[in-house]
Amino acid sequence: MVSAAGQEGRASATASPTKAVAADRIVAVSKRATTGDPRYARYLALSDFERAARRYLPKMIFGYVSGAAETGAGKLDSEAAYRELALVPNYLVDVSHRDQSRGLFGKRYASPFGVSPLGGAAIIAYDGDRALARAASAAKVPMILSASSLTRLEDVRGEYPDAWFQAYLPGDPQRIQAMLRRVAAAGFETLVITADTPVPGNRENNLRSGFSMPLRVTPRVAFDAALHPRWLVGTVARTFLKGGVPHFENMDAARGPPMVSQGLVRNMDDRDRLSWEHLAIIRDTWKGKLVIKGLLSSHDVAKARQAGADGVIISNHGGRQLDCTVAPLRVLPEIRAEAKDLTVMIDGGVRRGTDVIKALSLGADFVFIGRPFLYAAAVEGSNGVLHAMTLLRDEIDRDMALLGLRQLETIQPGTVRQMRAAWSD
Repeated sequence: MVSAAGQEGRASATASPTKAVAADRIVAVSKRATTGDPRYARYLALSDFERAARRYLPKMIFGYVSGAAETGAGKLDSEAAYRELALVPNYLVDVSHRDQSRGLFGKRYASPFGVSPLGGAAIIAYDGDRALARAASAAKVPMILSASSLTRLEDVRGEYPDAWFQAYLPGDPQRIQAMLRRVAAAGFETLVITADTPVPGNRENNLRSGFSMPLRVTPRVAFDAALHPRWLVGTVARTFLKGGVPHFENMDAARGPPMVSQGLVRNMDDRDRLSWEHLAIIRDTWKGKLVIKGLLSSHDVAKARQAGADGVIISNHGGRQLDCTVAPLRVLPEIRAEAKDLTVMIDGGVRRGTDVIKALSLGADFVFIGRPFLYAAAVEGSNGVLHAMTLLRDEIDRDMALLGLRQLETIQPGTVRQMRAAWSD
């Protein structure tokens, strides 16, 4: 297993001086934020970034990030599942030396959480994909770049050599092979295949708010954007002035269409043909770590193990695909039992350090978080994301002390108890 110090040395050897200086500046800002910088003093928890983003972003953009499919039941239950668990502490334990670092695929990360893939991040936050990558690099946690990103995967990998890449693959062996060659040539070591998107989910909230993809600038959309000048100037104008109309850069081996193009629909063809047979092709071709994301049944996890996957991410896509899907946390124990030696990760609904500990207690090896980090990037850029990560890291550290934990590896299933009913903030 590579130590955190070893990773830092390797990253510094491959990073340019400019990037190293940028990372140092991000860390310095984060330290100032925790000691009273007035710009960051209002952010005490991840939920504070969501409230700030609601004011900062146009309604259609905020709705795109925050919304879910149809009734939103899948998203709501993902969060409620954590609230239904209570923690059982052990006291009079020497917890003066606590370590929340976590091993994952041969690397040692500083904390047990990372950044979920976030499509379209660069139109929500200025240079959003690289902002997330810079913060993850500085915090020494993993980050998964989305296939729906607007930044070339090669550029993000150059920003953070330990980033992972998440692919939406069609059921076409030739296109699959071409995409795998591109990802491998860029130097990515971990590939994440998302399984839960054979077709787009029914996101009625987007239609109600005026958001669409490809993006259409209707009078309603223009008015909404004009009411949020900081986002319009700070994100949209800067993005267009820097590089013109953003393209979906990583959906296929070749550059994808611009986000305003009707060709985007064609780029999503054949996803409903992707099957376990194609996964066998991927496993034979891809030499790095292979992760399957979006699984919720122990049956599928068994098939992933048999197909040679190295890990799975239990996820209901933030409730954005099939409505009323089971909360990932609810199926975690049975999936952990079926997974055997597979690495089991989870995303969806995590908002507190106690949520991270609950997931680890029930058998997760690692936790991924999406929306809160994207909200932080929107309102405060890389520094905001790192501050959000710092808040979560500090919560986990404090929770470990209060639970009587020196290391996360010592967490047991008995750390959590089922409550009779969920509560809310």
